Amino acid sequence: MTGWVVFDYGEVICGRTTALPALAETLGAPLAEFEPQYWRLRDAYDRGCPDHEYWGGLGDALGVPVDESTSERLTEIDIRGWSEVRPASLELLAGLGEAGVPLALLSNAPSSFARFAERQDWMRHFRVRVFSGDVGVAKPDAEIFELLVARLGVPAGDCVFFDDRQSNVEGARAAGLRAHVWNGADAARALL
Repeated sequence: MTGWVVFDYGEVICGRTTALPALAETLGAPLAEFEPQYWRLRDAYDRGCPDHEYWGGLGDALGVPVDESTSERLTEIDIRGWSEVRPASLELLAGLGEAGVPLALLSNAPSSFARFAERQDWMRHFRVRVFSGDVGVAKPDAEIFELLVARLGVPAGDCVFFDDRQSNVEGARAAGLRAHVWNGADAARALL
């Protein structure tokens, strides 16, 4: 295959976060009340909202004050919850990298997670990395795909993109990328 292969991170390279119970407990909130607020406010966090502003907003929604120390603790727990990488995904990345396929990462993620991810061994597979929190736009907006393609220096049609969310796949297709819903490493390997 020719061209770039672009991967989402959450629920593609890693599994779904395991941190929600610990985050709720840290705030002293019932998980059933915490989880909807966590997801409701997440888009702004992924678009560059600072850590303390996100956790403070979440605390406000739950009636719990969040100081700087608590915000830092919540950020650490949250990053840990998104850090469990899938062995099959890592094998796929390694195989593509060894075959000389240029790989890029396009992730809706806060900047604090981006700094953590940049230090991980698996990140070496990616020649280009775009985190929404760093650029202030997020999938499925056309702007983030345009930014990605500009950084890659190729036509959008020369990029294959994998994401677990249909809305992001549709956004990528609208921007001209050859996009597919992630159905696991074996399915991706077969497509490629």
